[in-house]
Amino acid sequence: MSKIHFTLYSRSYCHLCEDMLQALLALRAPDENDAGWFAVEVIDVDDHPELVAKYDELVPVLSGSKDGRAPIQLCHYFLDAGSVRKFLNEGD
Repeated sequence: MSKIHFTLYSRSYCHLCEDMLQALLALRAPDENDAGWFAVEVIDVDDHPELVAKYDELVPVLSGSKDGRAPIQLCHYFLDAGSVRKFLNEGD
């Protein structure tokens, strides 16, 4: 089973960020042994000037990586469930 890690670039008081996080968590399978299991890290871009420069107006931004490979950007503003599911199923 692949080790899947998502990073949500977020900021405080961002309702779209909260919405994206909740929608992403709803896709997670209840059992970590299930193929849909993954970890989520939330990073506040406002704590990192380089991330503000990169993502400022795009927040929330979701990226994903598998097995320690370089992350890829999957969506911004709203969760693209189709893209996330495709990412989760790639290589299976």
